[in-house]
Amino acid sequence: MRAERRHLAAQRGFFLIEAMVAMLIFTLGILGLVAMGGTAVSAQSDAQYRTEASSLADAIAAEINLGIDRTSEATKAATLAGFVHQETPPPDTVPAPCSFTGTNEANPRVAALLDRARNAASAPGMPGAGVRNAQVFIDAAGNFNRVVITLCWKTASDSAWRRHTLVTYVN
Repeated sequence: MRAERRHLAAQRGFFLIEAMVAMLIFTLGILGLVAMGGTAVSAQSDAQYRTEASSLADAIAAEINLGIDRTSEATKAATLAGFVHQETPPPDTVPAPCSFTGTNEANPRVAALLDRARNAASAPGMPGAGVRNAQVFIDAAGNFNRVVITLCWKTASDSAWRRHTLVTYVN
């Protein structure tokens, strides 16, 4: 009987330790699920902005393709020049802050699409996008009327600019 009492005394409180370890494991699991939910929301937002940028770049390319005069090569090049927006630096160089300079584009339909990208009051766009964060570069002379459309955005939690670039050729 004494051996049995010693055995019971040695196990006293062991169930409490087991319960605390089980609660710790359960709590870590719940915290992991909460963290995973936050990551999922962030990834979904990024996918939404990338989809919006792709859609806007496609719409800008369509407006350029539909808005040029194809009477001759000279008129084609002249009308393509009207779609240029913030043409420097060239798209083959990568600007660090995604900041472009140059002339603002004159075509009103493309300007409306760029306003959508810039998060205008009329339609939600991409966060952090401004006048200097979009570029329509046209290389009409030696590159088969290559059009490079670049849209940039940056959320409050991003440390670097995000960018979508569409390259197309207008014949």
